[in-house]
Amino acid sequence: QVQLVESGGGLVQAGSSLKLSCAASGDTDSDYYWGWFRQAPGKGREFVALISHGGAGINYSDSMKGRFTISRDGAKNTVYLQLYSLKPEDTAVYYCAADPDIVRIRTTPAYWGQGTQVTVSS
Repeated sequence: QVQLVESGGGLVQAGSSLKLSCAASGDTDSDYYWGWFRQAPGKGREFVALISHGGAGINYSDSMKGRFTISRDGAKNTVYLQLYSLKPEDTAVYYCAADPDIVRIRTTPAYWGQGTQVTVSS
């Protein structure tokens, strides 16, 4: 099993950048895929990005490609999501996730963090 704890959220102005972190503990040596999702007020949870265990495989949601960057530091067991040029519509709770299956990591990951709130003011 894997435990995930997100941090780095906050209140920022439109156009700002923010870096979210997801610290993993537990069975972190296994070959998991790591992902980020977000849930805006009144909306469903949506896929943002994923990265493979070794970091070579990366995939983004088409709508967020170019403004968000996912990365992983294996030595620290931490996955990051760098957010650039933030817009008010990026306001959401951002969740970290993990799953050993590349299909499930985009849809129904087995492990979730508790989420970190990002609020972008106009």
